[in-house]
Amino acid sequence: MTIQRFLRISQLREALGQGPTAIYQGIEDDLLPPPIKRGRSSVWPEGEIAEVQRHIIAGATDDKLRELVKQLVKARSMPNQSAA
Repeated sequence: MTIQRFLRISQLREALGQGPTAIYQGIEDDLLPPPIKRGRSSVWPEGEIAEVQRHIIAGATDDKLRELVKQLVKARSMPNQSAA
């Protein structure tokens, strides 16, 4: 079992090079995975963001990113499965 680090919005901004408005628009457009609520905080699994970054670097279309995000979110409910 691999333990993933959770990223807060400030770390996500740094990793993606985007401000919070662009990040939340990406979430609304299904181009980024939504956060996981931990109490009053919102966090993102680092591995999910790394996977999105790999696809962006590889030139994935928005449709491909939407499919990836859908798989990543689905995998959250199946902890022993890999989304990619």
